[in-house]
Amino acid sequence: MRFGLILDIQAVMKIQLVSLFIIVICLVILYYHFKPNTSSKAVTQDTLKADLAVTKDTGITIFPNNAPPIKDTLPGQIATGNIHPEAVVAFAESLLGTPYLYASTDPAKGFDCSGFITYVYNYFQIKVPRSSIDFTNVGKEVSVDSAKRGDIILFTGTDSTERFVGHMGIVVSNQNNELQFIHSSSGKAYGVVVTPLNEYYKRRFVKVIRIFKQL
Repeated sequence: MRFGLILDIQAVMKIQLVSLFIIVICLVILYYHFKPNTSSKAVTQDTLKADLAVTKDTGITIFPNNAPPIKDTLPGQIATGNIHPEAVVAFAESLLGTPYLYASTDPAKGFDCSGFITYVYNYFQIKVPRSSIDFTNVGKEVSVDSAKRGDIILFTGTDSTERFVGHMGIVVSNQNNELQFIHSSSGKAYGVVVTPLNEYYKRRFVKVIRIFKQL
C-alpha cells in the first residue's frame, strides 16, 4: 500500500515537472515573439534615410525605392506615376561631380550622358530609353522659354552638323533668360556638371521635352 502511494506521488511529480517545463518553453517562445527588435528598427531607419529624397526648393519628400515599379506605357511616352520632378532633379544634383565613363550607369565608376539619365530615373522606378537617340520622339516638345525644372533637354552629338540626338540633360533652372541643365559631360568637366545653354550648346540644341504631368 505504501509502495503504491510512493509510485503515485512520483508519477504526479513527473507530470508536474513536465507541465512546468512546457510552461517555461511557452513563456520563452512568447517572450522572443513579442520582444522589440531594436536592430531591425535601426536598419529600417537607416534604410528610410538612404531612400528618402527631399527637394531643397519645395520640401517635397518621396520614398522612391518603396514605390512599386512603374509600368511601361505606349511608345513615345514615359510613365512617371506620382513621382514629382523636383525629387528627381534633387537626386540628380546629388550626383554632381561623378566622373564621366562611356556606356556606364554605375555611379561608383561614372556615367555617360544617357547612363546618367537612366540611373537617375531608374532610382525612382521610372523606365526610360537607355540611349539618347531613343528620346527623339519621347514626351511633349516645349519651347526653351517655357522649359521648367525637370524637363529633358536634347542635343546633337559633338558634331553639330549631324542633326540627330546624341546628348542630353535635365533642366535645373530657367530664369532671367538663362536655362541651365545638369548632364554628364565628356568635355572639359568630364563628369556630372550643371551647364548654361551657352552658344556652344545652342548650336547643338535639338529640343526640350516634357515627361512629367505635374509640369
